Amino acid sequence: MSRPAVRLNETRAGQAVPAELRDSPRFWLEAFGAVRAETERRAAPLSAEDQAVQSMPEASPVKWHRAHVTWFFEQFLLKPFTPDYRAFDERFAFLFNSYYVAIGPRQARPQRGLITRPGVPETAAYRAHVDAAVTTLIETTRNGEQVFPIVEIGLNHEQQHQELMLTDLLHAFAQNATNPIYDANWQWPQGTKSTYPAARPDAVVAGIHMIGRHEPGFSFDNERPAHQALLQPVRVKRSLVTNGEWLEFMADGGYATPGLWLSDGWATVETQGWEAPGYWRLIDGAWFSMTLGGLRPVDPALPVCHVSYYEADAFARWSGKHLPSEAEWEAAARMGALDDAFGSVWQWTRSAYSPYPGYVAESGALGEYNGKFMVNQMVLRGSSLATPAGHSRESYRNFFYPSARWQFSGVRLAEFEH
Repeated sequence: MSRPAVRLNETRAGQAVPAELRDSPRFWLEAFGAVRAETERRAAPLSAEDQAVQSMPEASPVKWHRAHVTWFFEQFLLKPFTPDYRAFDERFAFLFNSYYVAIGPRQARPQRGLITRPGVPETAAYRAHVDAAVTTLIETTRNGEQVFPIVEIGLNHEQQHQELMLTDLLHAFAQNATNPIYDANWQWPQGTKSTYPAARPDAVVAGIHMIGRHEPGFSFDNERPAHQALLQPVRVKRSLVTNGEWLEFMADGGYATPGLWLSDGWATVETQGWEAPGYWRLIDGAWFSMTLGGLRPVDPALPVCHVSYYEADAFARWSGKHLPSEAEWEAAARMGALDDAFGSVWQWTRSAYSPYPGYVAESGALGEYNGKFMVNQMVLRGSSLATPAGHSRESYRNFFYPSARWQFSGVRLAEFEH
């Protein structure tokens, strides 16, 4: 899949937006245009019916994602900084607010699929209306030190939803017996199919490491403040767990052995009837998986994908290893010692999603972005094949409930040095 031309952060290289560009309207115009265009590029292959479906309460329709990220700019940028701005439709504030309680009432998340109107054409008109107003604001503002940081968080927010558009769509397509294809030319990212030299050693991390975003440039508030973490000697596997290894786990009764599973995990296996990763199907004795390119044979050499934390933890027990903590993962990633750390699958860690020492949420309604979700979820690190370019960094903290597996989530193992 092609990538947007302007990257907000070359974060894997530790670079940030150059200081001389942070106050440049031209830079932010280009960045805004590139990110907004990427959203439309991802939606372009889809019919109006594709964009309206909501296949489960945790997912959202593509049309809703397109409108919600537009509402975000309207609510947090245009209304505060453009006094004469006129909303495209005041009713959209109810339809497309996500979870910002301080702003007002909103459509219940499980009922977003009931929003048949506005339709796709009106959603596009809404986006164009807001795009024009944001463009004018960027070009004319004399308050760039306040405006441009909101543009930046809005663009990073939209990139998050660009990934969710694909994960939510794939879940919907996986419920369709005709096996719809999003992109017939879609391929797994290059460099993830056992192409690394076998002799490359695993990473061993130990001692005191700085964890969290401490470089210049954008980060979400849950990546801060940077802090020191004391790590016991641990070997973090350089490679991701593959489909072939997962097939061995399945053949050895992994999904039928209660002793491998956390109690909640085993209850989920029984309730959901799990026998394989998400989207896997056994057809005439062979395993296939639903992908963005349609139904395809499971390739044993590729990283396993669409597994929950419960499954990742059970596999680690079966392997005689464990999942890395997020601090262990980040330390190894900063050493450059992890293959496919980015751009393949998100990797579950054994760390609960909680605030860093000294964490303070952003002020105002934007403070609801991350902090209020810091309970009952587990952290994933890295990025996935659906993550937009420039949105990956070593300190990035993704988080989902432990039963979630509709994301592009996989497994990396670790073991303590003795």
